[in-house]
Amino acid sequence: MSPLEVLALLGAVALVVARWLPPVARPRVAIAAGALLLLSVLVLGVTGLRWQLLPVLAGAALVLPFALLPLLRHRRLSRCLPARLTGRPVWRARWWLALPGSLACAGLIATGPVAAWAFPVPVFPEPSGGFAVGTRVVQWTDPGRPETFTADPDDRRTVVVQLWYPAQQSPAGAQRAQYLGRTEQEARTVSAALAHAVGLPDFLVDGVPRARSHAVFGAPVAGAGGRFPVVLFSPGSGGVRTQNTAWAEELASHGYLVAALDHPYDSAAVVLTDGRTITGETSSSGDADEDEKLAAGWTAVRAADLGFVLTRLEALDRGEGTDPLTGRLDTGRVAVTGHSMGGAAALQAARQDPRVDAVIDLDGFPHGPTSPALGRPTLALTQAVTPGTDPRYLPRLTEVLASGTATSYRLTVPGAAHLTFMDGPLYLPPVPSIVGSLGRTGSPRVVAGATLAFLDSVLKAGPGDLAGVLPVYGELSVYRH
Repeated sequence: MSPLEVLALLGAVALVVARWLPPVARPRVAIAAGALLLLSVLVLGVTGLRWQLLPVLAGAALVLPFALLPLLRHRRLSRCLPARLTGRPVWRARWWLALPGSLACAGLIATGPVAAWAFPVPVFPEPSGGFAVGTRVVQWTDPGRPETFTADPDDRRTVVVQLWYPAQQSPAGAQRAQYLGRTEQEARTVSAALAHAVGLPDFLVDGVPRARSHAVFGAPVAGAGGRFPVVLFSPGSGGVRTQNTAWAEELASHGYLVAALDHPYDSAAVVLTDGRTITGETSSSGDADEDEKLAAGWTAVRAADLGFVLTRLEALDRGEGTDPLTGRLDTGRVAVTGHSMGGAAALQAARQDPRVDAVIDLDGFPHGPTSPALGRPTLALTQAVTPGTDPRYLPRLTEVLASGTATSYRLTVPGAAHLTFMDGPLYLPPVPSIVGSLGRTGSPRVVAGATLAFLDSVLKAGPGDLAGVLPVYGELSVYRH
């Protein structure tokens, strides 16, 4: 909760407590608590009132008349003084009548901080690398590829890409990047679309668009660090480019350029530079075989998007246009990564594109063809297998990894759920079946730690004993050619 929300909560609690204080203290506490509550709510009404505070206000509204009514009965200036000084008794309900009401109001008020804890404004972990982090958003259109989701023959495939990169240290107080969008309005549009995609009312996650990450928009590129290896990222089905912001910032702070994609008509909402919003159109048919065909097609589109973005980054690095990142991208060291369906897209992109050097699949079922065999080192992070896990998942993933021509790894993360591998644990209720049991700080630490160890080894010629390093984060299976 914000400081203002805490003050409002304290004011509401004090109103409940005032009824049970000695007569000398009761009026002063009731008046001070009412004033504190009123002032906090007025300010919050201007800055933005979150739904989590509504139960607090409801409880305070119920108790307020009983806290202040006895004081209003006095018609003289001394009415705020104790009854023994005015000579006029102050009426109060008997304790056994007041107790149930006080407990009910206290319970209602307590609902507020519980709701704020379950659906908080996400707080992003501080990146641990040696670089500050900058970010920017670009929009690129592939002139040679038609948009298959529309009937317009002249429509060409357009993707929106967010870049996180090593940056110079920004001045103290520099505005940090808005989460989920370039502007608060874009963030609210995307947040509402994500909520609707999973069947939640958007007000439940109204704290998410208020969040800010650690990156600074447009920060100058770091002067040191040489050329940065490139990490492409594709989000999950219905996911958005920002869904792994904590992970992207951590990688950028360690010297990587992370390029995360929005896939129009697949991502929940994509806001284009001209202001148009493209919402997701992919959905399950309910038939397993048909869904697999659909998923294979969507995965192929995503894989082509990843290859196109890498081509644009190569052009950017060569200097085809003035850009601060020109000459700073090492497009000879490239990893493709993704979460869920994005992981499947990363696997397909690695099969098709010889420019790819490594693959990371964050709990993604391998949709689409399994040939040719993977010829790149691959790391697959998965949740533990449960009776509810798709029985085809591990056999299919094992087939893909075991048939590859390079050493690959599957790391099963204890306590993980599917949403552990994105930013979800930072702002969703800590229910193990939804976000796992690693905690809000543990989830991003484990995912970033394992992927960094892999990337440093295969892209930066770091410590090569991944079989000795990765087991720190979970149960490791190694597949050697």
